[in-house]
Parts: sequence; structure tokens; C-alpha cells
Amino acid sequence: MTTAFDDEMMLRAIALAEAAAGAGEAPIGAVVADPASGEIVGEAFNRPIGLSDPTAHAEILALRAAAAKLGNYRLPGLVLFVTLEPCAMCAGAISHARISRLVYGAQDAKGGAVDNGQRFFTQPTCHSRPEVVGGLMADQSSALLKDFFRARRG
Repeated sequence: MTTAFDDEMMLRAIALAEAAAGAGEAPIGAVVADPASGEIVGEAFNRPIGLSDPTAHAEILALRAAAAKLGNYRLPGLVLFVTLEPCAMCAGAISHARISRLVYGAQDAKGGAVDNGQRFFTQPTCHSRPEVVGGLMADQSSALLKDFFRARRG
């Protein structure tokens, strides 16, 4: 079940994904928000190319920003909104950060690790499992990715 807050935060993540595309990066955006205050505590878009960093996924950068702002690497009670189902690396970071809830847009059958692939949060080695809501604004998120890669393939 999603809320108006979820919609607002996912629209912000989509705007960040559009900014990523404008920067020549895969259009993925992420927002870490506090549902109690309605405040965004961290946000980012994909930047592995621009930062020459294979770990610079939107989720990782948004988690880093939130942790720096709050002065704590653990982020309980917060929600991560991301336009694409997280990969295994990002799912691991979400677990370590103790994010309470994950809301994502489009599924990623090839690289996703939440509802596809490894299903990271169901593994016995996963220490912290967020509530997961997939498919919020999936059509918009998916269209951004398809349009971006279609244009790159020419």
C-alpha cells in the first residue's frame, strides 16, 4: 500500500533520474526520506561514469548523503525511494543502513536483487530486512530507462 507521501517522494526520485539522463548517466534516482517529518535527508542520481566509481549507484549515494546529514550510518525509520529495483550491492547497503522501508519503481529482471535474482532480503545472511513495495510509478521509471538506452543504441 502506498501513500501521497510515497507518490511525492517517487516523483522526486524520477526527477533525479531525469537529471541523471541529462548528465549521460543511466536514469536512476533515489531519495531517502523521513516519513515522520516529511523531510528528504538524502538524494542522488546514478553517477558511476561521472565519478569514475562503480559503486556510485543512486541508492549508495543517497544513503551516504543521509548518513552524513544525520551523523549515523544506521538509518532506521527512514524510507528509500528508488526508480529501479536495487542490485545486490545496493540491497546489501540498504540492509546495513537498517532502512525500514524500500519503495522502488521498475523491476529489473536482469540486475535486480530484491524481487528478482538473489532476492537478497530473503537470504538467511541478511541481517536487516526492510518492508518492500515494488512497482510504484513503474511505467514512468521504465520508460525513462528504455528511452535512454534506445537513444544510446541509436
